[in-house]
Amino acid sequence: MKARAGTGWQYVMTDLSMILFMITAAAVNDAPPDPRRPAPSAPPPVPAALAAPALGEPIAVWRGGAGSPPLGQWLTSQPSDPRQRLTIVGSAAAPGEALRLATGAGRPARILLEPGSAGAPFATLTYDQSPDMARPLQSAGANPPAR
Repeated sequence: MKARAGTGWQYVMTDLSMILFMITAAAVNDAPPDPRRPAPSAPPPVPAALAAPALGEPIAVWRGGAGSPPLGQWLTSQPSDPRQRLTIVGSAAAPGEALRLATGAGRPARILLEPGSAGAPFATLTYDQSPDMARPLQSAGANPPAR
């Protein structure tokens, strides 16, 4: 005599166990909170993860110091391309130096201030800017709003 697959007391017990599990899970979910139990406190806030800015590979790097040209002069000696982005990296402890360099650069610059870094700021030229990205926003009134 051969036993057929899918019949027998093991399958009945499995089905009954699954039904009992689902009824218990539904009852636990619908149970009112126990008044003797303190309410769970909110989890501590998770600090936002610091993400490094998206930087392309630098094609040119400028570091100030003895014998180096001023940033504006160095920029005029570099080939001009609308896709290039000037990035000035400075110390968060001395943001004035990076801001001074950016105002004297003569072109839009991205300023990155690194916490805990020491030393003079430096500048890089990278190809991480699309020529069409945010151009209408950079010049006032370049594109009037659509109606």
